[in-house]
Amino acid sequence: MTTEQKDADATLDPLFIQESGEVYRNPTEVQMSQIVLPCHANHCGELSVGQLLKWMDSTACLSAERHAGCSCITASVDDINFEHTIGVGKVVNIIAKVNRAFTSSMEVGILVSCEDLYTDRQWKVCHAFATFVARRTEAGKVQLKQVIPYTQMEQMEYSLAAERRRMRLIHAEIITDLLSSSTAQLGECQEYQDAVPAERTRVESVELVLPPHANHQVSTFGGQIMAWMENVATIAASRLCNAHPTLRTIDMFHFRGPSHIGDRLVLKAIVNNAFKHSMEVGVCAEAYQGGEPLRHINSAFMTFEVLDSDRKPRTLPRLRPEPVDGRRRYKEAIARKKIRLDRKYIISCKQTEVPLSVPWDPSNQMYLSYNNVSALKLMDTRNNWVLTSEKKKVRLYTLEENHMLCFKVEMYVSVPAEQTFHLLSDLRRRKEWDRHYEECDLINQADEDDTLYRVATPSISKGGKGQDFIMLASRRKPCDSRDPYLIALRSVTLPTHPPTEDYTRGEVLCAGFTIWEESSTVTKITYYNQATPGVLPYISTDIAGLSSSFYSAFSACSQFLEANKDSLAALPPSAL
Repeated sequence: MTTEQKDADATLDPLFIQESGEVYRNPTEVQMSQIVLPCHANHCGELSVGQLLKWMDSTACLSAERHAGCSCITASVDDINFEHTIGVGKVVNIIAKVNRAFTSSMEVGILVSCEDLYTDRQWKVCHAFATFVARRTEAGKVQLKQVIPYTQMEQMEYSLAAERRRMRLIHAEIITDLLSSSTAQLGECQEYQDAVPAERTRVESVELVLPPHANHQVSTFGGQIMAWMENVATIAASRLCNAHPTLRTIDMFHFRGPSHIGDRLVLKAIVNNAFKHSMEVGVCAEAYQGGEPLRHINSAFMTFEVLDSDRKPRTLPRLRPEPVDGRRRYKEAIARKKIRLDRKYIISCKQTEVPLSVPWDPSNQMYLSYNNVSALKLMDTRNNWVLTSEKKKVRLYTLEENHMLCFKVEMYVSVPAEQTFHLLSDLRRRKEWDRHYEECDLINQADEDDTLYRVATPSISKGGKGQDFIMLASRRKPCDSRDPYLIALRSVTLPTHPPTEDYTRGEVLCAGFTIWEESSTVTKITYYNQATPGVLPYISTDIAGLSSSFYSAFSACSQFLEANKDSLAALPPSAL
């Protein structure tokens, strides 16, 4: 068994051994196992993705209802990337559990793996996050109980769920803005003589919602709607390439309204654009009963490939879009492809695979900000830190993992948490207490939460060059009382600020502060840094116990916060 296979198997294991020797199991966890039969498969002998979506939705819904204690409906599903197909005779294992509950909604994590009963192998197929909403009861609106994370993995997912929720809430607005700005720069669509007319790929189908398609509250299962949408999208993709396509990704989508037993569900699909090895299909679902107007239920964008006999993507025919709306969809598909690649490049990579400095521009700001905050939250949830030194209540911890050295500094100050957050958020003031910050210039206030800075640090050796960093600072206020204030820092690249001869360009992979409110007047501050070659020279003597510059710096930080705890300068940069 390969190292990768062992890692995959470890990821799929839901069990955790408690100190008492008993096996811990998350109380919201639900598991489903299904043997893939011919009736579940397409003519290629592979499990229909529509059937898999139904199983995923059912499992996740049961997990949500176990936590809520009442019926729940699917509100949205984040991006899904299908890494493998599943053949007839294999076993599909689905694990779902509630990562975090908010007021009346909750995030459910879904892990799908495939099992070969004859070789005892398992491998990951996909990992998804769905949002479910608890339905109102006779007593009124549901107030969900909170999830209490027990293991380090649960703590990590609990913390990241707040950041994913933030991204969901702003996703539609940001995507709309990006599409508008991106398509305006694309110019006219190219014409190809041998292109397939988009009209040829258009599909429309109607389904009658019957009791087997709905839950006990007569609402149509979200998974059933997704399965019908996948069916018409597959037909549209097949008409372009005259072959059986393989679904690779489904972009994040939201259910805009409910569907019920007796609805006629009208499903429409068309290929928006065909690239060299993939195509985007747009699909929508609308419902009606009797003579009422159509109600928009859902829209989604699905990416398909066509595989050859060696399971490699085939080159696809060109597409000729229809006038007006077709050309708009054609251009938007190009813009979405770039957004999709940015998202996959920044978010889907393991932390050790993400390049230190990723180019920043408005099209990837949302994903860079998410990655920035998520990386800091991952460090914050680790529980195997080693105390290296302590001096007057300033503690230095280290952690060596995956050939990387991380460190954190912890202290308490008698300053309210919100004031501490605002004072530390403005990096221009850090040189008042940190001697490593020689200069700090604000480059761009992207929005209230994200700011770009250029930071210059002095030379370590006499006569040597100093270093400079282009930093993205992402701020987050607590989602609720169980979250800290966060200030996450990471390097980015900007075409307007290339390296210069006067400085060596340094890079920061992950750094920042978590700020916890211990009481109305006492705050716990923790500083994290995932040390890179550019950072190590500044900290090596402290970690070796040969210096106490950390103590000096953070004592100065404490004095700075105390001196400015009533200052109006604690306002964020955007308010100055």
